[in-house]
Amino acid sequence: MWPIVAFVVLAGMVVLMRWINVLAEYERAVVFRLGRLIGEPKGPGLVLILWPIDRMVKVALRTVVLDVPPQDIITRDNVSVKVNAVVYFRVIDPIRAIVEVENYLYATSQLAQTTLRAILGQTELDELLSERDKLNDQLQEVIDTQTDPWGIKVSMVEVKHVDLPQEMQRAMAKQAEAEREKRAKVIHATGELQASVQLAQAAEAMSSNPVTLQLRYLQTLSEIAAERNSTILFPLPIEMMRAFEGFVRKAAGDDRG
Repeated sequence: MWPIVAFVVLAGMVVLMRWINVLAEYERAVVFRLGRLIGEPKGPGLVLILWPIDRMVKVALRTVVLDVPPQDIITRDNVSVKVNAVVYFRVIDPIRAIVEVENYLYATSQLAQTTLRAILGQTELDELLSERDKLNDQLQEVIDTQTDPWGIKVSMVEVKHVDLPQEMQRAMAKQAEAEREKRAKVIHATGELQASVQLAQAAEAMSSNPVTLQLRYLQTLSEIAAERNSTILFPLPIEMMRAFEGFVRKAAGDDRG
């Protein structure tokens, strides 16, 4: 007698534990009674399920971060690259996520991979590297449209890494180096042009005023004298030489007289 009573009590406790379910704030329960969907999603909190007549499927409403593995992609300009991405999505309709698709996580993952290959295969390599935000928005729009019948909302798609072949990396490095050299030469030529213009203006200003030329001459000698290891040859200004030449000529004329 006691074994039967113990078995009945134990079975009753098991059934009661299956009937009583507690769902977290981010969980919902889709309930099937004899295989037929009943009512709206239940939860959160205490949910009573008439097991074994009812069957409950839990669905999490939190955002899922799905890592898309690297995909082999041939761009429109025939460059083979490996690209991986990450997809952020969440379930907004638990009933459709369970009823309309067998495994919404697996289905979304496969859809993200095929869409990644299809969209990025239509772009050129330069566009893939420089216009990533535009491609992210395009991927998000396409995947979200296709997962909408499953009750899934794709909020963001981000291309994480583009793995280029070694020969393409070397070619891009050479191109970047050539671009930097071109910019350096342009900047140097621009500086030379501006300096020549300034020197021409300074020469014109000095030629119109001999005193300015003499002051500049003395300033240059002062700067040279600051170097104590230098030997300075001090040439006389040409005006002083002309004055001395006139004095010599005058003295020579007086001697002849």
